[in-house]
Amino acid sequence: VLCITCFGYLMGKYKTSFRDAIEFTVVLLVVSIPIAIEIVVTTTLALGSKELSIKKVIVTRLSAIEMMSAVNMLCSDKTGTLTLNKMEIQEQCYTFEPNQDRESVLVYAALAAKWREPPRDALDTMVLGAANLDTCDKYTQLEFVPFDPKTKRTEATLRDSNGFEFKVTKGAPNIVVALCYNQDEIHDRIQAIIEELGSRGVRCLSVARTMEDGEWHMLGILTFLDPPRPDTKETIRRSKEYGVDVKMITGDHQLIAREMARMLNMDTNILTPDGLPQFPASGNPKDIPRTLGDDYGDMVLAAGGFAHVFPEHKYLIVETLRQRGFTCAMTGDGVNDSPALKRADVGVAVHGATDAARAAADMVLTEPGLSVVVDAMLIARGVFQRMLSFLTYRVAATLQLVFFFFIGVFALPPRDYGVTDDNFQFFHIPVLMFMLITLLNDGTLMCIGYDNVTPSLRPQRWNLPVLFFMSSVLAAVACASSLMLLWVALDCLKDYPNSWFHGLGIDPMSQGQVVSLIYLKISISDFLTLFSARTDKNWFWVHRPSAVLVVGACASLAISSIVASFWPDSSPDSIQTLGLAKGSGNTNLLPIWVWIYCLVWWLIQDFFKVMAYKVLERYDLFQYRSIAAGHWQPHSPNATTPTTTVASNVPPTADHEPTATSAH
Repeated sequence: VLCITCFGYLMGKYKTSFRDAIEFTVVLLVVSIPIAIEIVVTTTLALGSKELSIKKVIVTRLSAIEMMSAVNMLCSDKTGTLTLNKMEIQEQCYTFEPNQDRESVLVYAALAAKWREPPRDALDTMVLGAANLDTCDKYTQLEFVPFDPKTKRTEATLRDSNGFEFKVTKGAPNIVVALCYNQDEIHDRIQAIIEELGSRGVRCLSVARTMEDGEWHMLGILTFLDPPRPDTKETIRRSKEYGVDVKMITGDHQLIAREMARMLNMDTNILTPDGLPQFPASGNPKDIPRTLGDDYGDMVLAAGGFAHVFPEHKYLIVETLRQRGFTCAMTGDGVNDSPALKRADVGVAVHGATDAARAAADMVLTEPGLSVVVDAMLIARGVFQRMLSFLTYRVAATLQLVFFFFIGVFALPPRDYGVTDDNFQFFHIPVLMFMLITLLNDGTLMCIGYDNVTPSLRPQRWNLPVLFFMSSVLAAVACASSLMLLWVALDCLKDYPNSWFHGLGIDPMSQGQVVSLIYLKISISDFLTLFSARTDKNWFWVHRPSAVLVVGACASLAISSIVASFWPDSSPDSIQTLGLAKGSGNTNLLPIWVWIYCLVWWLIQDFFKVMAYKVLERYDLFQYRSIAAGHWQPHSPNATTPTTTVASNVPPTADHEPTATSAH
């Protein structure tokens, strides 16, 4: 709009030719467009991906890094993620048939697997490692049904040496007992065993077979431990410290889940899926109602986790949290986790995950445990901070440039200051100088991906009103200082004896030097604005920039200074242009004066930036303080009240804007 307004004003007020007016307008428009934004953002994300790979995290979708910076809810599978997934068989074994003992029950458990093939999961690894496989070789396996998350058991059909065929199964006790002919008789005993073992954190595996009567008979219950990983407790503590709550979602028994939660200092309010929504009968996720966040959000948020869940429950839990206003991240390792991994904003497949889980995930961990997830969050927040710095600066640079020339065209026409050159009726600079400003700025911005940043203690999310407000503050100061210098320079051409330049002891300068003067001022201000934008609400000297960024900025500043100082006496685009060092008298010192002028205004600019952030925080403008404290408006379609999500033990801070997200 500003560029089109300039075009009309030039044509109407100055009677410039259509060619000159459209050339100025198009060049100003092109320069104001952040051409390199996609390159810079992609480069920054790619460098973040490289940094994550050092931490043993493989990123399969670059945009997931940005989403990871927003995670504030980590929903985690238990087995293999919070635990070692290394089952340790125990000596204790409960039997239900005559002539059965621990060794015979182990053999039958092995028969319910492919005992001469590599183990398919941790349970098979445990069973096949403890059973006598030579005894298993006396049987012929006719059919095998592998583990299914919905049935929660495996089953095999076998023939013994006498030619008798029978079936054997192993799985969750509450599932296997439902098959048995005498389930009413043994149900209470099995339930008591499960509760007693669960209170001690001991897991159990039931084994049953069919007899001559064709009925299922419970043979025994094997006991085993799946201890938590050594780093899991500390990882959960760190997650909460950085504003991320953790929920456990597991298919295991509720008592086992509660005991594990107690051991890890997690919320022990572990619920069953009884109160959760049901997956649509059509099986199509598009038919899931958009009211889950309203109807089930409070229940899901109040729970410390869920047990006895099926794959569809994990999917619906993630969907509920997303509708409630969270950006969800999900961790898992099995085929049953794949739907939820795919639905989550960030799906994380842990070390040793199945191919299906890895294919559905956005990030794949290549070393055990969850500790690397916290590292990934911090790295992602650093990447987010770099992108925020870049966008704040780029918007500020664009606003400064466009408004400077827009106001200059209307308020500071050179002809009002004694300039008689018909090609210089309104202030503008050669196209080549415009292009140099853009190329050098974008070239320097390529280095932003290497900048030093301090990751936020809070999850981050985009707060565009704050971004544009702060960019406007930075741009306003830079633009005002540029307009002031242009006015002083033009005033020198009109009435040198009464001008500021005369008062400062600077000799008169030519029209061509004014062009170089303003080019140098705009270039320097742009680069210095970058160093103000990168430190957020802090002073520019608080966070040391990286060597790569400093070298890139210094190189660009040197090129700009050399160009402005030694530009030959010429008229590119019919605009008289002369290097500042090529003038008469002491005008060859003008580059130094411009540098001093820019540095002084840089300090003023940074002061206004810091004060603006203080105003934002004090009066909570644009929800700056609320968002930083973990409060935001949920995006559930029917939500009417703001949702608060602040991880326990995390003090509110306004250092950065958090992003709503969740991960398990």
